[in-house]
Amino acid sequence: MSGHVTAPAAALADELPTWVTLLRAPNPGPMTLDGTNTWVLRAPSAEHAVVVDPGPADEGHLTRIAEHGPIGLVLITHGHPDHTEGSARLSELLGGVQVLAVDPAHTIGGEPLTEPGERLGGFGLEISLLGTPGHTADSVCFLVGHGDERVVFTGDTILGRGTTVVAHPDGHLGDYLTSLELLSAYRGIPALPGHGPALADCAAAADFYLAHRRARLDQVRAAVAAGARTPADVVAAVYADVDRSLWWAAEWSVRAQLEHLGVDTGESAPGVSGLEHM
Repeated sequence: MSGHVTAPAAALADELPTWVTLLRAPNPGPMTLDGTNTWVLRAPSAEHAVVVDPGPADEGHLTRIAEHGPIGLVLITHGHPDHTEGSARLSELLGGVQVLAVDPAHTIGGEPLTEPGERLGGFGLEISLLGTPGHTADSVCFLVGHGDERVVFTGDTILGRGTTVVAHPDGHLGDYLTSLELLSAYRGIPALPGHGPALADCAAAADFYLAHRRARLDQVRAAVAAGARTPADVVAAVYADVDRSLWWAAEWSVRAQLEHLGVDTGESAPGVSGLEHM
């Protein structure tokens, strides 16, 4: 049986590359773990840094980021507010720096990200866009290298602790499984997530997530076969080990699972906004 996962999906990274700095936003909670991770990347001897995920509109946090300037580019892993709410203000603090995202609504001063494999910026770093929809339709990861070191910034596609929700209806389980299969190719490369600690091996974490999702699908099939007819019924049967205060988030994943299995519940999906991990 697949139980609720709260531990890291892979061994923790011993240390970050010297050119990576973590600034954690002060927004801890059940859906954000210790808070949103903002990553500042500066290649040795490079004048400008690159920021991944500005985080919430917390003035103190954004000021801390700006103090690491000059910053030449801001990248967004996906559009949930705990990752993007501070984008416009940070761009303003930095004199109008570009903010690049898949969603035009979160893109400032440039063109939206569209091409997986696209090389971004420069700044002494090799930055490649990885298309990883599933958690949300606009989710991406960034493969970043300097010298012999490479890391993958995974946003909420892979978390540093626990597993992530598929934020139905914007998220899609089939896409998410495909994205995890893509990330399973990055063997031995650290995963630097949007929440929680850095993981030593992106592929190991992706493999764990794939096994967990497939086990959950088996549980959902069994629950439906046993008579569960609504997403709430399935949550009660499959996520009984999860605190009831989080069942609302589990229901988003269940709706994605039922859609993936072709089960028509006859219910409309609730709106999704905010901070979702399950």
